[in-house]
Amino acid sequence: LVSFRLERSGYDVVQARDGEDALRLATEAQPDLAVLDVMMPKLTGYDVTRQLREQESTSHMPVILLTARVQEADVARGFESGADDYLKKPFSPQELRARVQAILGRR
Repeated sequence: LVSFRLERSGYDVVQARDGEDALRLATEAQPDLAVLDVMMPKLTGYDVTRQLREQESTSHMPVILLTARVQEADVARGFESGADDYLKKPFSPQELRARVQAILGRR
């Protein structure tokens, strides 16, 4: 659903199967933005974000975390891992698009 919405908004999208795949694809493809689900298999979105921040080649890459985890501690953990934004599920396509545009517009 996220990929579909972003593609309909005119963005090129690369999808990952799990956290390890997301980290590899982000490192290789160097996208303008990474949108990561917190609850991915193998590596969580928090883990991927932290590792992206640690690598020189991806430390600048903006990250939006998506999750159904809405407790204050979960949101704090997302930002502590290095995320630029934290989008709580369920969210509207308009909200996703607006947040992506806001982050990409700052670059």
